[in-house]
Amino acid sequence: MAGTQAQGRRTRRFDVAVTGVGLVTPAGVGVRANVERVWSGEPTAAADPDLAGLPVDFACRVPDFDAGALLGRRTAIRMDPVSHFGVVAARQAVEDAGLDPASWDGARVGVVVGTSLGGWSTVEREHGKHLADGAKFVSPLLMVMGPVNMTAGYIAMDLKALGPNQVVSTACASGNTAIGYARALLESGACDIVLAGGAEAAMSPTAMASLATAGALSTRTDDPASASRPFDADRDGFVAGEGAAMLVLERVEDARARGARVRARVSGFGASADGHHASAPDPTGGGAERAVRAALADAGLEPGDVDHVNAHGTSTPLNDITEAGVIRRVFGEKPAVTSTKGVVGHLLGAAGAAEAVYTVLAVEQRLVPPTANLTSLDPGIGVDVVAKDARAMEIGAAVNNSFGFGGQNAVIVVTPA
Repeated sequence: MAGTQAQGRRTRRFDVAVTGVGLVTPAGVGVRANVERVWSGEPTAAADPDLAGLPVDFACRVPDFDAGALLGRRTAIRMDPVSHFGVVAARQAVEDAGLDPASWDGARVGVVVGTSLGGWSTVEREHGKHLADGAKFVSPLLMVMGPVNMTAGYIAMDLKALGPNQVVSTACASGNTAIGYARALLESGACDIVLAGGAEAAMSPTAMASLATAGALSTRTDDPASASRPFDADRDGFVAGEGAAMLVLERVEDARARGARVRARVSGFGASADGHHASAPDPTGGGAERAVRAALADAGLEPGDVDHVNAHGTSTPLNDITEAGVIRRVFGEKPAVTSTKGVVGHLLGAAGAAEAVYTVLAVEQRLVPPTANLTSLDPGIGVDVVAKDARAMEIGAAVNNSFGFGGQNAVIVVTPA
């Protein structure tokens, strides 16, 4: 696909227009709420009653989300929260794009959703019933709630998007991977519109206990709000989050023909594998660097063309130092770097999609959000990390990095409309 053609086989750049975006994150439901909180650098991490008693008992949860009110109670009850988030974000994106599912040719509308764990919380709940009460108490809805494919399926049902319907799972790179595949569907002519993004709602005690015992999570239980601190000298792990983000992607000429507002363009995609370790990044950063350079080549850009990098920036000691090394080698000290995980935490399979939307908005607004909780930059980072306040600047091109467990890397390039 497009991002693997980085060694000179592409003869022209293929841009896709971002005509709509939707966000359901710990920063709020909707684009406006997210802009207000992310661009002000206000963290969302807080004690989580569902995690009480665990070594790490805090997280970043979506606030004020009433699935029954937003989707209808009879519909909501058949879905895991991961699909609640995904469908609501997709509806927002379609509305933002000025599209009407009642009048589009659904067979030409595709859906690509990235997720890591799918309906994990439903699986855990029903497994508990099975162990405690027996097989006859397991819900018959489990198999339409738990599987990872169901969020894409429910989006198709809700919006009558009847074209190719896919789920990709590359751990925490899933959202960016979904956008790359969606772009390829548009380039191939298989679709005229693709809803692409990511969703995750895996805030279950078992999943969080595993991440805690693996040493991946911050243990700053006395001050959760300051726990996610990408690139800070005092970082000690990430803070888990949940949510969804969706983008409406179209060919630029199609968007223009219907008079759509184009927020920005996705101009390049690159992917790679570390082939190194199940959970730790390759300390050389070789795999991540290949993905970044592939995305630039796919976009027909040089490193010096990039003004902004939305970093994966997890707030873990290994990831941040490794990623910073990649940014220095590829771009030098020029780009304004940020990690929005300081505000919303790590949304796992939805992280890349949410950060893609934040990158689109940064390019559109000419305003880079700050990295929350960055009070003392790790001296080994050596890049220009935006902190404290948002930075107004012209952005000719931006890069969004996503790296996942299993050593799976996905990078997109965003350019102005």
